[in-house]
Amino acid sequence: MSNLSVVIVTAPPFVPGADASASLNRIDGREALLRSVELFLNKDEIKQIQLVVPQSALEEVKRKHGAHLAFSGVAVSGAAAKFGDQLAAAAEKLSADATHVIVHDAARCAVAYTDLEAIFKAAERKSPAVALSIPLRSGLVQLDEGGNPVGLASPKDYTQIATPLLFTREKFNELASAKREPHASELTLIEGSPLNIRLSTPGDASLVKAMLNILPKPKVRGPLSPFDEAQW
Repeated sequence: MSNLSVVIVTAPPFVPGADASASLNRIDGREALLRSVELFLNKDEIKQIQLVVPQSALEEVKRKHGAHLAFSGVAVSGAAAKFGDQLAAAAEKLSADATHVIVHDAARCAVAYTDLEAIFKAAERKSPAVALSIPLRSGLVQLDEGGNPVGLASPKDYTQIATPLLFTREKFNELASAKREPHASELTLIEGSPLNIRLSTPGDASLVKAMLNILPKPKVRGPLSPFDEAQW
């Protein structure tokens, strides 16, 4: 049986030059990183959750949210604002019985429950690295150094990679040791929801909020009998 450990990073993979503080941007007064943490709370499949923030923001995050995160069982640590460094920091505290590691971008809080279930289920496969794939809706235009269009690529030839990512423990340790992102050729792709967008700037907050409002909701199982209801 798989034991899943979650590492929520603020320096995302596959987003060159991304601002590691983007996850501190707010949606309705709450930082994106808190909403991302909550995606993984109270899940039977999850045995450990770590949040890695830029070293410069560590004291602020602990001051504002340390008690709440500790109550939820989330460990917080600081590292350089690079993806590889944050993986390495999390690897040092990885649970001894973790068989797989989920890595998630703290600025992506609009994740459908169906995507999470697909990632959890992927742990049953033998693939060392699994990623969500989001299809592009329009073509890509190639620009020259002067910003002039020189080519057009069809959207069917490309896809967008989003998090959560799933790694076997061995693959995660390999990436953390080398402090690198997985190469595209190392990934097994599963189709994800196009609602999973990144809160890259404060201006994205209204768009991410809209995505959160239209995410599919899981069905709530009612009590099987009056006796089940009485137990609550």
